[in-house]
Amino acid sequence: IPPDLRFEVASLKPSEPGGRGGGIRPAPGGMRYLANNCPIKLMIQVAYRVKAEQIIGGPGWLDTDRFDLDAKAEKSSSAGELHVMLMNMLVDRMQLKFHHEKKEMRMYALTVDKSGPKVTPHEAANAGEPWIDIATEKFLHLKMKATCAPMDYFAFRMSQLMDLPVVDLTNLPGGYDFNLEFTRELPPGFPEGGKINGEDPDTSGPTVYAAVKQQLGLELKAQRGPVEVIVIDHAERPTGN
Repeated sequence: IPPDLRFEVASLKPSEPGGRGGGIRPAPGGMRYLANNCPIKLMIQVAYRVKAEQIIGGPGWLDTDRFDLDAKAEKSSSAGELHVMLMNMLVDRMQLKFHHEKKEMRMYALTVDKSGPKVTPHEAANAGEPWIDIATEKFLHLKMKATCAPMDYFAFRMSQLMDLPVVDLTNLPGGYDFNLEFTRELPPGFPEGGKINGEDPDTSGPTVYAAVKQQLGLELKAQRGPVEVIVIDHAERPTGN
């Protein structure tokens, strides 16, 4: 992917006060990236595929101020191309300067289990876009469907669901198709005997650790180790368009 790709037009402006919720995502069709009521730090997390704790330094408004983004590509583009455009837009609009470092921290190492991987290499004939659909069938029960997903992308999507960054140490090349179903732990602070829609929460089914091992032939293990972090050296608050 050419590193200098840019959106054809991009509107990045402060959100209306009092907005609720918020997020950022590429729109279907490969033409646009949209965000509403979204902190710049979250945009950086998405652009560089890191967790919040992997971004160090920078002014406080990166966390607190919220922005709306409507960015349009010149032509239908891949997810990877839109990603590069998002990175370049943030650098251009905020005079963003940063460098990468490795920092020792708690993380989950994603490795291949001794039984060997059970993921299916995606056929190159129909390369397609790397993507992972995540559906919550019911409270705590997640289904992931991966298409052409490289392991580092899977690690990033798992990081979003876990309490620590997930680091890909599998050394598996290329993209993979697989399904993963697991049951999340009850959220911290969930009251003893608490109900969901009047019923006891269903905690049956494999944990994420068991499911990754049984269904994918991989292993997730909490440990300390070097994790790539982004250190922000300079950022200016984006002005209008």
